[in-house]
Amino acid sequence: MSQHSNPTLEVSSAMRLCVGLAVLLVLLLKVTNLFGAQREEVTFPSGKLMLHGFLYRPEGSGPFPAALYNHGSERQPGWKPELGQLFSSRGYVFFVPHRRSHGRSPNDPFVDSLYDRGAGGIVALHEIHLDDQLAALSYLKQLSYVDPNRVAVAGCSYGGIQTVLAVEANAEQRLGLRAAIDFAGGAMSWRSTSLRERMVRAVRKATIPILFIQAENDYDLGPSRTLAGELERLGKPHKLLIFPPYGDTHEEGHGVFCKRGGNVWGAEVFSFLEGAMGK
Repeated sequence: MSQHSNPTLEVSSAMRLCVGLAVLLVLLLKVTNLFGAQREEVTFPSGKLMLHGFLYRPEGSGPFPAALYNHGSERQPGWKPELGQLFSSRGYVFFVPHRRSHGRSPNDPFVDSLYDRGAGGIVALHEIHLDDQLAALSYLKQLSYVDPNRVAVAGCSYGGIQTVLAVEANAEQRLGLRAAIDFAGGAMSWRSTSLRERMVRAVRKATIPILFIQAENDYDLGPSRTLAGELERLGKPHKLLIFPPYGDTHEEGHGVFCKRGGNVWGAEVFSFLEGAMGK
């Protein structure tokens, strides 16, 4: 007995395959839009080096408020897509510069040597990286679609320390920053007396409001509590937020909370920014 194929079944299968591929394509486009399409890699000068970074911008011509985000100590910080999408969706230009010897930026042998010089080397390293951050800030403020009068600085962990140092530089150099957000700056290095004293000296010069944020299961809550306490003593504007534990480990309560916890801290952050910089 001869066997014959069923044309109806073949067409139906082909149609299901086409529909499935179409759905997959739509999902891929959405993922690309979320994690890739809106970012732009840029270069900017810092001393003799050309550093790299990633920009996210809202739709439209602006000018928009902006946030410069200092990445942590990870050597490959990437482009922070979750944060870039979050901030740009709220109408902010979001800039993630890569410091020298990190990510897409070139290596600096002198910077690399400071890692082996103990606490003093780490403090010196922060001063060099502060120059990179200020170079990034200068680049950000001259972009045509950025409102230079509504720029904030933020950062997580090592980047939180950088944020605090930028607050001091803002007071000394009149950089025009309007607000700062310190996510767990120093939580992994607070036992360093020299670094702790450096951060305390920096916040004492604050002329802009600072928001301190940590999750309860971070490595050490001392940095935020101490720095906020110093600002409280001096009568300077600030806000301290300690959120419930995020995840199950110290790392989840630290770096992962910074990167992916926007659903937890987002409302507070944008309320703070709007209060400091205006809508």
